[in-house]
Amino acid sequence: MRGADYRCRLRSHSHPQSMRDSKLNDENPEYRAMQQRFLWTLCLAFLLHAWLRCSNGPNAGGLQYAYIGPGAGIAILGSFLAVASAMFAAFLALLTWPIRRLWRAFRGHRTAANAKVRRVVIVGLDGLEPGLVDEYLEAGLLPNLAQLKASGSYTRLGTTCPPLSPVAWSSFSTGTNPGKHNIFDFICRNPNDYRPQISSVRIEPARRTLKLGKYLLPLGRSKIIGRRKSKPFWNVLGEAGVFSAVLRVPITFPPDRFHGVQLAAMCVPDLRGTQGMFACFSESEETGAMMDGDVGGERLRVRRDGNRLHGELIGPANTLLTGQPEVRTKFAVVLNSSAAVLHIAGQKIALPLKAYTDWITIRFRLAPGFRVNGVCRFYLISTKPFTMYCTPVQIDPDKPVMPISHPAVYSNYLARLLGKYSTLGLAEDTWSLSEGVLDEDAFLTQAYDIHEERERMLIDSLDRVRRGMVACVFDAPDRIQHMFWRFIDNNHPALAERPNTHPDTIRDMYRRMDETVGKVMERLDEDTTLIVMSDHGFKPFRRGLDLNAWLLANDYLRLKDDAANTDSQYLADVDWTRTRAYAIGLAGIYVNRRGREAQGIVAEEETESLITELAEKLTGLVDTETGDIAVHEAIPGNRAYRGPYVDAAPDLIIGYSVGYRVAWDAAVGKCGADIFTPNTNAWSGDHCVHPDLVPGVLFSSIKLKDDASIIDVGPTTLELLGVARPGYMDGESLLCDTE
Repeated sequence: MRGADYRCRLRSHSHPQSMRDSKLNDENPEYRAMQQRFLWTLCLAFLLHAWLRCSNGPNAGGLQYAYIGPGAGIAILGSFLAVASAMFAAFLALLTWPIRRLWRAFRGHRTAANAKVRRVVIVGLDGLEPGLVDEYLEAGLLPNLAQLKASGSYTRLGTTCPPLSPVAWSSFSTGTNPGKHNIFDFICRNPNDYRPQISSVRIEPARRTLKLGKYLLPLGRSKIIGRRKSKPFWNVLGEAGVFSAVLRVPITFPPDRFHGVQLAAMCVPDLRGTQGMFACFSESEETGAMMDGDVGGERLRVRRDGNRLHGELIGPANTLLTGQPEVRTKFAVVLNSSAAVLHIAGQKIALPLKAYTDWITIRFRLAPGFRVNGVCRFYLISTKPFTMYCTPVQIDPDKPVMPISHPAVYSNYLARLLGKYSTLGLAEDTWSLSEGVLDEDAFLTQAYDIHEERERMLIDSLDRVRRGMVACVFDAPDRIQHMFWRFIDNNHPALAERPNTHPDTIRDMYRRMDETVGKVMERLDEDTTLIVMSDHGFKPFRRGLDLNAWLLANDYLRLKDDAANTDSQYLADVDWTRTRAYAIGLAGIYVNRRGREAQGIVAEEETESLITELAEKLTGLVDTETGDIAVHEAIPGNRAYRGPYVDAAPDLIIGYSVGYRVAWDAAVGKCGADIFTPNTNAWSGDHCVHPDLVPGVLFSSIKLKDDASIIDVGPTTLELLGVARPGYMDGESLLCDTE
């Protein structure tokens, strides 16, 4: 099925009849929403329009985004000028649409004539470790990957510096090094105030509001701005008339606009604007957040009335009210001898013991006539004592209040076709296992449920897209190895006081990933090239290195009042007037440079010598307790990267040795009492080490060159589909000369 047929399919699965009858296409998905806004403006007065405009959030497309979360508000376009401008743009798009369609068809025909294959399918298995792949291949546990190796190729895949998922997948999508795509870590810092930020996205709330009594009406639009720069290779394909389906590839939020469909992944927030905040309900008086920041979970108390328990599910901040209080939805759980029933939002849901409910739609009332939808799942842990887990409340894919797909209707299409599904960027709730709320079996069930959701999405795309590119990334290997590595490492500190209850989980996970590859292979023809890859490998995480504690001990960082350590996160207690370097994130150290940082003290002419000094001292750093080398190499940022965004990178990237990673508290800007600490967390495996130590894997149904890097996958796909590699790409095609 061609791209046009796929778009027809999208329209037919969107529930409003008016949406089925619209002029929706991949270039102009927001036409109908713009038209609706214009009609509302003609019919209603200014304030009434501003109020009711919110209801069009799911269809607002690229012009109007609704955002719920800390530091931003629900955007409402209340300006005649803005609406008129939107309508004018839509009118021009409509006029030029036939020309653009004809031009794309022409380009697509010309591109197809140069293509080596009709279709390329890329399956990303995040975090597959080459050492384990080799072991399981030899043992005969991975027959489908073995078939690819025998008939095509198998090699190591070079990763990025540092080998972190947002960095690596950004290099995959753009074919460039981080100096060109601007993603260097999970988090970055704002040099104006030293505060950490999500590295991939920036939220700008509406600048003006109108206060009417207790209500606060935004008079503008909030913006969700992707920090990833450079152009993804599927955009390049689209410009050449090649259709692509891109499913859950990390760092695609907000979604790209291109000739194809896309479901966003990593850094899509939950409905509260966090990266995933679960809830644990019990009768215990111990309540509150389990961790600082916008990850982890909360303990919430329920009140008992006989066999009935009453509680409240926390939803988004109500940004339409002054003070922005959290919106809460009441629920009740009725217990009897054989079952439990959850009553919430007008629904009665059976609560089996130690089993997940289906995804439940929750409507949060923000104001008269205005609600937002979220979805979540419940898991009854025990009845005596009563303990119930709830996943982070996520954006409803059927009625999203934020842009999570391209076109906007695509998330709705998937929900109508396959049922509700997880939309959170970090979908598998690792923190619930780390905090001891869920056990290992409950976490595994959740991870594989999410894996199966994504598998169904991929199969649907394989059935619909017969020409072009299909890419889908599966997170389960990464998440399961993070949480279960301790069970294959007998020397891990996390096993010191715990039995090895899951020695075969990782092996079984690899077999399951191989089965997924087999399902994909069953749907391929001879004119399709299959690429199976991982963005990095995996290693144990036994010991943490507190970089800020090391900087403090070596007089590069100073604390206020000369404190010996601090529990304050986000570098809150740092004395910037005496600090020359600081660490934040998983792998970076920044120089407190004069003219760049708000309170910088290191002169430009002193910067390079300081970076060199730090690199020499940290490279080969020895853990005094174990005698092991903790840092394989400390790499200056201007040596690791090239491109226009090098100055935004950390000045020094720490390439840890196997077994080491940044300490938990140091990643969020704390400064602990000890430089080295054992890692006893369930999160026991990691890949934040030197990139040479954790390459990924690359399988292909055709012969490819052995010297492969993650930046080469995009250029290879372009050549296979007959599209020239853009000059900005650092990667090269891996096709052999004989191909």
